[in-house]
Amino acid sequence: MNFYAIRAIYLFEMARAWRTLMQSVASPVVSTALYFVVFGSAIGSHMVEIEGVSYGAFIVPGMIMLSLLTQSVANASFGIYMPRFSGTIYEIHSAPISYLEIVTGYVGAAASKSIILGLITLVTARLFVDFQIQHPFWMIGFLLLTSLTFSLFGFIIGIWADGFEKLQIIPLMIITPLTFLGGTFYSISMLPPFWQGVTLFNPVVYLVSGFRWSFFGISDVSLGISLGMTLAFLVACLAGVHWIFKTGYRLKT
Repeated sequence: MNFYAIRAIYLFEMARAWRTLMQSVASPVVSTALYFVVFGSAIGSHMVEIEGVSYGAFIVPGMIMLSLLTQSVANASFGIYMPRFSGTIYEIHSAPISYLEIVTGYVGAAASKSIILGLITLVTARLFVDFQIQHPFWMIGFLLLTSLTFSLFGFIIGIWADGFEKLQIIPLMIITPLTFLGGTFYSISMLPPFWQGVTLFNPVVYLVSGFRWSFFGISDVSLGISLGMTLAFLVACLAGVHWIFKTGYRLKT
């Protein structure tokens, strides 16, 4: 394992985040504050508690998951797309570095940035509403697993995209809508029975539900199912990355 190469890629990607600090850090903080003003104060003041949890606290896990998913995909996809766009990907291919080390560097940096932003969102939310984390180790576990999984997914998008339009279409048209419809700001038990069944086909439901359980001990689906679905998506992303490097899909042309 070439740890020097992994470290070089990782530090380069992390340095890009520090160069765009306002966009990378300030924007999620402002967005979190606005969500609490609109949902936590304006709407939450007219809503009853959900399973014994105030509405302002109830939406905290969903907001963190929303930030985690969008930032993981965006950071990883942009990180690998730019070397392809600029042509520096061929320098990486010619270096004595394996595909595993390339993925570890890029995905590790993207996951690290999204975890930092998730923790910043958590701290920002604590300024607006009081809440306790009942299962902190499970919370950290879901945080790490989700950021890693969707960073791999973003890496695949960055390889697949052949233009900036395609780079944005999946996060904007698929990831964000699924997150909003996945119980981020409500419990799916509040939906009619038919729509509860339809919502279970949304994979984000299992991520939000498991993450919310780590905070309050309540969930829309069982912890085992949430963890299993997350791991299944992780395996699918790993298989996709393996196929990309095995075939050289959009890497060697």
